[in-house]
Amino acid sequence: MANSPQAKKRAIRNEKRFAINKARRSRIRTYLRKVEEAIASGDKDAAKTALRIAQPEVMRGVTKGVFHKNTASRKISRLASRVKALG
Repeated sequence: MANSPQAKKRAIRNEKRFAINKARRSRIRTYLRKVEEAIASGDKDAAKTALRIAQPEVMRGVTKGVFHKNTASRKISRLASRVKALG
């Protein structure tokens, strides 16, 4: 357990940041799941709109430090190619 006041404050701040980052990650995964579901259903229009909505959310996760830039780009690229491959 933290002994110094600075370490105690650090522990509290870490918990707050963890909760915020967890919420952001969950939100991004929800958007990605919506794209996946649209792809699975075979609806190209729904998949396109879901991807268009998901892209800025994923990149916002990069600016907030939740995801690495290359990870986010890879996810978006793979989803985009799967949407493009639909009927």
